[in-house]
Amino acid sequence: MRVAVFSTKPYDNRFLTEANSGHDLVFLEPRLTRDTASLAAGCDAVCAFVNDDLSAPVLERLAEDGVRLVALRSAGFNHVDLTAARKLGMTVTRVPGYSPYAVAEHCAGLVLALNRRIHRAYNRVREHNFALHGLLGFDLHGRTVGVVGTGKIGVCFIRIMAGFGCRVLATDPFPSDDAIAAGATYVPLETLLAESDIVTLHCPLTPETHHLINDDRIGQMREGVMLINTSRGALIDTAAVINGLKSGRIGNLGLDVYEEEADLFFEDLSDQMLGDDLFSRLVTFPNVLITGHQAFFTEDALRNIATSTIDSLSSYARTGSADIAPDALVC
Repeated sequence: MRVAVFSTKPYDNRFLTEANSGHDLVFLEPRLTRDTASLAAGCDAVCAFVNDDLSAPVLERLAEDGVRLVALRSAGFNHVDLTAARKLGMTVTRVPGYSPYAVAEHCAGLVLALNRRIHRAYNRVREHNFALHGLLGFDLHGRTVGVVGTGKIGVCFIRIMAGFGCRVLATDPFPSDDAIAAGATYVPLETLLAESDIVTLHCPLTPETHHLINDDRIGQMREGVMLINTSRGALIDTAAVINGLKSGRIGNLGLDVYEEEADLFFEDLSDQMLGDDLFSRLVTFPNVLITGHQAFFTEDALRNIATSTIDSLSSYARTGSADIAPDALVC
């Protein structure tokens, strides 16, 4: 199969090339948009990432050029118009299980760094400032951690926090036996927010979860709560979170995702002025730590993503459908 791989970085080229089994992979640096969709002309499939545009107009353009398969190298698929894909007879596949450990461990890293002010201490020591004032943290042992979403990543994170000796509360429309076995107790979201010292988000972005964390929900949280999001940016209403930081209701904020990240993340913008006022405001807070959607970024995860993506391409090439393709969403 001839495959247009959009949003390509050097690491995508490396791992997909290593995993490839006879497909003609065309690596393209631009994001997939309505304007760049024509680059896939003559291809059987496109391989897309989290900030590529797979709305109905883009899918229609791809279908006109003969594309029949969209292979996502991500777990989330909120950026895909699945209804349009189905109408166009297009198959969409994803890689939901590439490495829950990578994301859960990064989430734990954000918790530790924020709590013990490691990012601030690093900068101080480089300037020969060894004062401890302003770096006071707390023991994780005995604290209450609220986990919103108990899929594979959420369960991995529960195990990590249980290992620290934390009390873990969880909420999810579909309770998991694995989460309970790992030490979590399921409670309503309102109870979790009211009782947790740390709240972490591990749920997909859907119409129901869009701006799950808003002014009302922040008002239900404990004073000085630590909020972490390594899932999808639009789970959080950024303006509401800024208000929470200003009021002190949110004591620490760790983000690996941002609701308007498409024009920011994965690019070097160090020589440019950022036009996003909300993001620019966020980075002024000393108790905010933001990473650029790197929670997934481990060798293990990238290798698994590449292998799963190539397997989906090969299955589709053999059968002409995704009936036996891994993780098919639309057939």
